[in-house]
Amino acid sequence: MGLTMEPISPTDALFLVGESREHPMHVGSLQLFEPPEDAGPHFVRESYQAMLECTDVQPLFRKHPAFFGGLTNLAWSFDNDVELDYHLRRSALPEPGRVRDLLELTSRLHGSLLDRHRPMWEAHLVEGLQDGRYAVYTKYHHSLMDGVSAMRLVQRAFTPDPNDDQVRVPWSLGPRKRGGGQKRQSLLERAGRTAGSALALAPSTLRLARAALLEQQLTMPFRAPRSMFNVRIGGARRVAAQSWSLDRIKAVKSAAGVTVNDVVLAMCAGALRTYLLEQNALPDAPLTAMVPVNLRKSDDERGGNMVGTFLCNLATDLDDPARRLDVVSTSIRDTKAVFQQLPPVQQLALSAFNIGGLFFGLIPGYLSAASPPFNIVISNVSAGPSEPLYWRGARLDGNYPLSIPLDGQAVNITVTNNADNLDFGLVGCRRSVPHLQRLLGHLETSLKDLERAVGV
Repeated sequence: MGLTMEPISPTDALFLVGESREHPMHVGSLQLFEPPEDAGPHFVRESYQAMLECTDVQPLFRKHPAFFGGLTNLAWSFDNDVELDYHLRRSALPEPGRVRDLLELTSRLHGSLLDRHRPMWEAHLVEGLQDGRYAVYTKYHHSLMDGVSAMRLVQRAFTPDPNDDQVRVPWSLGPRKRGGGQKRQSLLERAGRTAGSALALAPSTLRLARAALLEQQLTMPFRAPRSMFNVRIGGARRVAAQSWSLDRIKAVKSAAGVTVNDVVLAMCAGALRTYLLEQNALPDAPLTAMVPVNLRKSDDERGGNMVGTFLCNLATDLDDPARRLDVVSTSIRDTKAVFQQLPPVQQLALSAFNIGGLFFGLIPGYLSAASPPFNIVISNVSAGPSEPLYWRGARLDGNYPLSIPLDGQAVNITVTNNADNLDFGLVGCRRSVPHLQRLLGHLETSLKDLERAVGV
């Protein structure tokens, strides 16, 4: 069955070793499609059959960990024959086919482990939505690729031309030719790399970086209040997803003189405050979010990545949405200003210090003994399409990224742009975060509160 062997890199092995029933280590996405007007009743079935005929499977989609007796996670094995009808599955929702039913199915799929004896990916075509749309849920093990890479790969199967009916599938797309830019790394991947780099830095560098932040009175890790999100998690997941008009968010941004990312964070802050009040679980101190932020100055056109991970004060202790937005915006702006003044080695040290908190939940007894490094990860990834995309004439309506909760981080929020919308994907531990879907209603209320507060 195995064709060749290839060593597994230490970072990729981290996601295999760190996986357990409670911690599935795959990233996913849920996409909604509006079939073309002339689609017949068998459009999804015909699409499924056409996809199964794409048998030229690229190496990335043929690999899984090799087993040497009891040893694994050392090398990749590549399968010659991939059973496409195992990896690509067709499902239908029970009547009445509500979006709620789709999210329930997606929650179950996102909580189940991938089979390590087969290539570590799955795609599910889901029909039966009462409004005539269909959905695709995909998941990839994080050792194969991160969420941003997965999203970009899937998008390459789409086209801006609604009349292009060519069948393109991610597993048959060859690697894109690289320019001078570096691979974008996910938060978890960078955590693995930067934790090692930070340990190698002289203690004086870490002290300097820490002093720089303290001097500015900025948000530091391990000062976040304990909250219901910072607990050990189970393996079952709940997923929630919804789109918001980018125009609404941009209107608040312009009226308040802040960034789109500030508005997204303030929307999340208001929603989290309301949710925690409902659960009688709002801490007195404000929640802290870990947020990836672009550090590149507007006139810097060099390639590569310039992403820092900041801690942001979400001001969940404040009732006034305008003041909350102001605190969020100031928190990000001040931290960014300090970061940009630091030499690269100190930027690395601080990012590593912040990210390293993701792995503290793996230390036995740590969660009950210490303050959390932060309360939640909120990522606004601008990897989505800026124009409407199609697949065999079906329009991509929603494109929701679904990430990985961890011990100590029972819920996360990931946002991406999709044509004229921002699409929010929420994933939580089903046991620790009850009624996760209520956060969607709270996000809408929070945006309305912001609109009123800034006079939009």
